[in-house]
Amino acid sequence: MLTSTNKTSRKIKQPKVSKHLVNSPFKGKTGLRRLINACGYSIEGFAAAFKHEDAFRQEVFLAAVLIPLGFYLGKSSVDKAMMVTSVLLLLIVELLNSAIEAAVDHTSTEHNSLAKQAKDIGSAAVFLALTILATTWGLILLG
Repeated sequence: MLTSTNKTSRKIKQPKVSKHLVNSPFKGKTGLRRLINACGYSIEGFAAAFKHEDAFRQEVFLAAVLIPLGFYLGKSSVDKAMMVTSVLLLLIVELLNSAIEAAVDHTSTEHNSLAKQAKDIGSAAVFLALTILATTWGLILLG
């Protein structure tokens, strides 16, 4: 048995973790099959987010406008890359926020201060991604 100490300096026994429990029973595909499966899961994730998440849907429509504009309005390759990347960053953060919300809601829909905190922190991350997008575009366009 492994031991560790908590804040009151008492030793707590922790069970040994079997090497057989480290890997998920859902993992097993390798090589090209794993890559094909991963692409399928990603497409399902995009579809679920687009179908169930209003904010993600709005941001996808925003991206459909901003990404071509970024290529058109960016003066240099670096400008274009930063403008497009800031839009993609927003989509990534929104997907992660939606995943957090879904996991929290799956656990319980009852009011819980930790669940609220998790959702609020995810929302703050989206706000920061929006701030990065606006700042990047503003600095590049206003020079």
